[in-house]
Amino acid sequence: MLSRLSPRSLGLALFSLCAALLAFGLYLQHVKGIEPCPMCIMQRYAMAACGLIGLLAGLHNPRGRSLYLYAGLLGLAALAGGGVAARQSWLQWFPPAVSECGPGLEYMLESFPLTSALPMIFRGAGDCSAIDWTFLGLSIANWSFVVFALILISLASFLLQRRKSQA
Repeated sequence: MLSRLSPRSLGLALFSLCAALLAFGLYLQHVKGIEPCPMCIMQRYAMAACGLIGLLAGLHNPRGRSLYLYAGLLGLAALAGGGVAARQSWLQWFPPAVSECGPGLEYMLESFPLTSALPMIFRGAGDCSAIDWTFLGLSIANWSFVVFALILISLASFLLQRRKSQA
């Protein structure tokens, strides 16, 4: 079913999905007042990367080897975002015994060299274990993981179906 769609239409659909999810995240932040933690921001970067890769693929409509280049880049971005979302979900399900209120992402990047700031961001300080919003019983991090997993599953399905139809 996915193999019948062109890389252009799939790429543009991916871009639209990612743009809508990022817009919803900004709505939660600026309208509802839910401040993102460092891990949330890293997931936003990964979602933006997936969306930009989708946009580029949609504009380029890749064939042959370039299709696999886009697929590889998309897979890496989705794996990175899914990994951060999985770690944050773990922190939410099993919060640390001592809650640490760490500095925000902006402060860390301004005050520390990047080599020191990155481990602090991925460690998830304080509020990364807080659940500020849920839908159908899942937190933002849980939904983020679901979306990144669906991107990976759809990508694998598309590539497998395409390979079978070409054989």
